[in-house]
Amino acid sequence: MRLFLLPISTRRSLIYAERLHEKAPKDRSILDKVTLKANETWAAWEKDEKAVGNWKKKVTFYGNQALKRIPYEEWGLKTLPALTDRRKKEIVDGTAKHELLFPGRYLKQERVTEILTKLAQERQGMHRSKLIWSVIIMPFTAPFMLVPVVPNLPFFYVLYRAWSHWKALTGSKYLEFLLKHKQPTPVSSWALDEAYTAGLMYPTRAISRAAPRPTEADADKVSDVVHKQTNNESEDVMVLQRWNGKLIAEQFDLPDMEVEIERAVEQVEKAIDAKEKIMEKKLEQEKATTDSPGQRAKDLLPDHILENIHGEAERVAEGHKGEKVKETLKQ
Repeated sequence: MRLFLLPISTRRSLIYAERLHEKAPKDRSILDKVTLKANETWAAWEKDEKAVGNWKKKVTFYGNQALKRIPYEEWGLKTLPALTDRRKKEIVDGTAKHELLFPGRYLKQERVTEILTKLAQERQGMHRSKLIWSVIIMPFTAPFMLVPVVPNLPFFYVLYRAWSHWKALTGSKYLEFLLKHKQPTPVSSWALDEAYTAGLMYPTRAISRAAPRPTEADADKVSDVVHKQTNNESEDVMVLQRWNGKLIAEQFDLPDMEVEIERAVEQVEKAIDAKEKIMEKKLEQEKATTDSPGQRAKDLLPDHILENIHGEAERVAEGHKGEKVKETLKQ
C-alpha cells in the first residue's frame, strides 16, 4: 500500500492512503454496500432537479458546505483501512508492505515519524468521544421522521458523523499499529518535490502545465527560500497551492486525492489568515493603550526593562518582516 505524507504548510501535513482495489460485489460487507449506496444516492440528489421545491439539490448544497468544515486530518485518517485481524497478521509477518512517499525538500525525513505519530495518536480520544455522543444523540432525531416528503435528515447526518468518527478512529489505530512495527518505509519522492516546486514557482495550473518542469536546482532554490521565510521554521508558511492538488493527483493517478488536498489547503489557509489577523488586532490594541501615536505601551517601558526583552522582541519582529515565498522568487 502506498501512503503519502503531504505538507500543506511548514507545520501541518495531510496523510493520504491509496485506496485499496474495490472489492467484487460478492465480497463486499454490509457496511461497504451501505456506504456505496449512500454515495450513489448523494450523487443522484446533486443532479436531481425534479424534486418538489428542488429540496434534494438544496440538501446536497448545504450538506457539502457542512462537509467542508470537517477537519482535513479526519478526512486523511479515513482513507486508511480498518485494522482487522487479517491485516494485523500481515503487518506482523511482514507480508504487507507500506511505502510512504513525501517531498524530501519540503519535509525533513527526521520529522516524518514524529508527524505520523502525532496524526495517529493525537485525535483518537476526540474521535472516540464524538462517536459515542453521535450514537447517544441518534434516538433524539426520531421525531423528524414525521416530517412529510423529506427524509429524516438530522438522523442521517448524525449517523454519517458517527461513521466518519469511527473510520477516522480505525484509521488512526491502523497507522499507530504500523508505526509500532517499524512501518511504513519513508521514501523521498522527486515527483512530489517537482510538483511542490512548480506550485511555488508558477501562479496558476495552466501556466504550470505549459512551463518547463522544475529542475533539481530549482527545487533546491525554492525550498531554501521556504526555509528562510519561516525564520528557521518558527513561522507557519504555506507550501502547497490549492490548484496544485489536481497535478499531484494526476501524477500518481489518484483522482480522489485532489479533493483531499484542496480541502486541506483551504482549511490551513484560513487558519493561518485567522492567526495573522489576531496578531494584527493585538498589535493595534497595544498601540491604542498609549497616548503616543504609533507606539505600543511596551515601547514606553523604562530602558532597563526594554533591554531585557529586546532580544525576544527583535526575533518576533524579524519573523513578521519576511515576504511571502512567491514574492521572493519573483525578484
